[in-house]
Parts: sequence; structure tokens; C-alpha cells
Amino acid sequence: MPFSAIILTYNEEWNLPRCLKQLAGVCPEIFVVDSGSTDGTLEIASRYAKVVHHPFETHAKQWSWALANLPLSHPWVLALDADQELTPELRAELEALFAPGAPQPDAEGIYINRRQIYRGRWIKHGGYYPKYLLKLFRLDKVQFDPDDLVDHHFYVPGKTLKLRHDMLESNVKENQIAFWIEKHNRYATLLAREELVRRGVDKGGPLRPSLFGNPDQRTLWMKRLWYRGPTYIRPFLYFFHRYFLRMGFLDGKEGFIFHFMQAFWFRLLVDINLEELASQVTCKS
Repeated sequence: MPFSAIILTYNEEWNLPRCLKQLAGVCPEIFVVDSGSTDGTLEIASRYAKVVHHPFETHAKQWSWALANLPLSHPWVLALDADQELTPELRAELEALFAPGAPQPDAEGIYINRRQIYRGRWIKHGGYYPKYLLKLFRLDKVQFDPDDLVDHHFYVPGKTLKLRHDMLESNVKENQIAFWIEKHNRYATLLAREELVRRGVDKGGPLRPSLFGNPDQRTLWMKRLWYRGPTYIRPFLYFFHRYFLRMGFLDGKEGFIFHFMQAFWFRLLVDINLEELASQVTCKS
């Protein structure tokens, strides 16, 4: 099958087995790029994949290094996080798409719909589904935005397609609220730093933001709108939009925890960090 798979890891023994088991058989070339795991990640990865080590800076830089340096044998790359896995339906769709003798996809990138699972529950509402991510792309066409410090995105300049079936995303480590808070505390600092840079200088990027473009163009358009929103107020508005207007309350107890922590608490923490960073810049100047 003419595509390779790459997975980034760091202490992913709880998530990685599901990801690799679903890839086995559908993808003959799998690389795991590890950044210093100290649990059972490397032993698990070695059963299914070629393991490569590289120190981590940001997701965008790690992916950029992997795609530039791994000895990939195929023109297409499937890029996964360790907590993402193919459903049986998606496996079958990929097998048909890349079957021997089948014509190459008439596109430079392919979007896959993510089905977010939190504490065993599908987060189906709140605007969180469907959510299309560019996960499959031509190696010679993919681009990055080096200013992405948290959310990493793959961009292609040309035509894209969407697959019909979902992949699952379920980070079981996040079931422990202490892990979730520690992780998002780090991310809030990085996201505030990223927003401060983007507010200061609009460097453009690989894609033009557009409300009516592909999923990544719409995301970029919404980010620009978010940056213009009033800090400390926008987390309230975002949570209200997701939980009430987009009916996140239908996701039950798990949905309340997810939407409140992700849409309100995390975004409020970003705004607090943003104010602190802006004050430091003012003091230095």
C-alpha cells in the first residue's frame, strides 16, 4: 500500500497499543518517533514499527524533522498521534483507496473525521463533531506553520478530499484530572505566547484564512476572530456557545467536564497568561 505511517510518542504505553494494532496489516511501513519515553512505550512500539529517537521542541518542529529525515518509502504519509486509532470502517476505506492497481487519489491531502472520546464517552455535541483533520497527505506537498506552538496542523496548497469514516481519539491518560490540568497548564502558557506573537506581526501562513474554505482555512479564520475578542469575556462566551447553543449538555457528565474544562477553564488560563506576558513585555520596553 503506497503510504507510510508516522506516530509521535512520549510515555504513551496506555494509548499506543490501540493505535498500532489498528494500523498493523493496513500499513506496511510504520515509524514511531520517540522523544525520551521512560515507560513501556519503546517496547510496545518495537513490536510493530521502526523506532527513531529525536528530542522534542514543538509538535510542528518534531513533525517537520520526521518528514524531512525518516527514510519513507511511499509518497503518501498518514500522520497520527499515539491516542488516535483507525476504526474498522476507516481501515476498509483506506484499503480500498490505496488498493493495488487503484488510481492514486486526485488530491494533495485527505481529511479524516475525528471522533473525540473522553472518559469513555463520545463527545458528539458542542460543535466538537464532526471535526475534520488533515491526517493523510503527499509528502512532497505538506507544509507547516513554525509559529504553531501547541496545535500542530498539516497544510497542503492544492486539492483535498474527505474520507467518509471516522478515526477515534481517546487519550486515556487524560481520564486523570491531575494529568489533564498539568498538561493544559503547560499548553496555556504556550498558547498565550503564540497569540502574543500572532497579534504583533501577521506573517500570513501556508493557507489563507477563509470562512468558506476547507476545514483548516475555517479554523484559521476563527482564530483571527478569537484574537479580536475581549480577554476574560471570550471564555464565558465560548463555553456558553458550546455548552448551550451547540447543545454540549447532551454529552452528559463527561461532556460537562470536558466542555467546561476545555472551553472555559483552559481558555481563561490562556487569557491570564496572556495578560502576564503582555505586562512583562511592557515592563521590558
